[in-house]
Formats: sequence, structure tokens, C-alpha cells
Amino acid sequence: MKKEIIKVELKNGLEATPAAMLVQVASTYDSKIYLQSEDGTVKVNAKSIMGMMSMGLLAGENVVVTAEGNDEDAAVEGIAQYLSGKNPVK
Repeated sequence: MKKEIIKVELKNGLEATPAAMLVQVASTYDSKIYLQSEDGTVKVNAKSIMGMMSMGLLAGENVVVTAEGNDEDAAVEGIAQYLSGKNPVK
């Protein structure tokens, strides 16, 4: 299992369109991927659009990204790149 704290650097946080794009990025990996609020109160499947929309992450917030599977390192890196405003390439 790979776990990393990542700062959301998307201009408008994870509103509808960025959340949908994050789900698309997460869905390219075989690993199970979860995003969790830094205080641990909310944990959602990164491949679920409803889950991602419910998180309501704002720009500047930290999120814990956890991945488990055969491509967990690449999955966490891809999510980190996306949340930092870069386009991940797989």
C-alpha cells in the first residue's frame, strides 16, 4: 500500500469538472485508490464521481491519497500530478 499527503493546487479545487477528470485519471489504474480528508473524517473511492463530488476539496487543502495494487506507486503519482495542476501521463 502506498500513502501520500498531497496539496490540492487546482485553481477552483475539486468542483464538478475537475472531480470528473480526477475520476478519469484514477480509473486508468488497476489499484484501489482512496482520497481521505487530512483529519480522517471523510474517505472516498477516487473512482467514484459521487464520492469525489461529496468531498468538496478546496484549493490549498491537503488530502491523503492511498492506493493498493500492482500499480499503486504510479497511481499515487498520477493523482498527485493531477491535484498539483499537472497532467499525469500514464
